[in-house]
Amino acid sequence: MKLLALESSTETLSLALQTEAGLSTFDEVTGPAASQRILPEIQRLLAAAGVKLSALDGLVYGTGPGAFTGVRVAVGVAQGLAFGANLPVVGISSVQAVAETAWQASQAEKVLVCLDARMGEVYHAALVRQANGWLEVLPPVVCKPHDVPVVEGAGWVGAGSGWRVFEQALSEKYAGQLVSVLPEVMPMASVMLALAQPLVAAGQTQAAQQAAPLYVRNRVALTAAERAQGQTL
Repeated sequence: MKLLALESSTETLSLALQTEAGLSTFDEVTGPAASQRILPEIQRLLAAAGVKLSALDGLVYGTGPGAFTGVRVAVGVAQGLAFGANLPVVGISSVQAVAETAWQASQAEKVLVCLDARMGEVYHAALVRQANGWLEVLPPVVCKPHDVPVVEGAGWVGAGSGWRVFEQALSEKYAGQLVSVLPEVMPMASVMLALAQPLVAAGQTQAAQQAAPLYVRNRVALTAAERAQGQTL
């Protein structure tokens, strides 16, 4: 199976290309430059693998939640490329990718994902691993660290950049329920690609026009004062 995955919901532009020859990746902190870097880096991966875009079986895109601009970049590019090459698409959320990476790192089957949402907030979701994938027992929301939802039971692993930025507040909120914290885990294209493979094999894909971002924050702009302070959405 030949798939290309695109993820840009964080400061890192992450790409992954799977072909019969193996896996090729690009992961770099590009920040706002992701919109300029993504197409040239995709072309470089395809050229290095000797594969044409039209020969792929599908495209995988990161739906978010994440930075508004970054999420739109991955969704828009995936949609445009899929239209042009007549390819199906599959969307994978950033919280599922983080949960999967946490499982790969520690066999965590109960994951509290908290990603830094800037503006003193986190994107939060609670996921439990099942035989056929991840179940979102609490779907993604955006909230202040001290307002994160309550979860039941113990044995949870905290994962994502929010645990690095707001470690004290989150650890206090879930005191006695955590077994470990993995603050370095980020949503990566290679993990999204792996999650998408069984979906593509089962025919659970979308047409290009159905590609859509997952927004959980309604604000789409900063005030002048917030921009002056260097805040970003």
